[in-house]
Amino acid sequence: MFGLMVRFTCKDEDAAAGFDALVARTGAQIRANEPGTLIYTVHRVDGRPLERIFYELYRDHDAFDTHETQPYVRAFLDDRNAYLASTEVDRLDFVSGKGVDVEH
Repeated sequence: MFGLMVRFTCKDEDAAAGFDALVARTGAQIRANEPGTLIYTVHRVDGRPLERIFYELYRDHDAFDTHETQPYVRAFLDDRNAYLASTEVDRLDFVSGKGVDVEH
């Protein structure tokens, strides 16, 4: 498995609302079309209303590569910067956990 943890900081409250709408549209497409995307969650950060944290878990690197080439993901990547002040990305190498049943 392969994952990402991404912290987005929006420019202001209006930008955060626009970003959340973009995320909702993109997430619906991911849920409908990507069986290799095991987890794709978005969180608001308590006490920091402009921050969002994404946790993404993919079956493998191929599933991530497939995700990255989808037209709705490409549109998200192109459009997101209008709303954001900063982006931090951590690539994650799965060790262990609970919640996703996947054969290795």
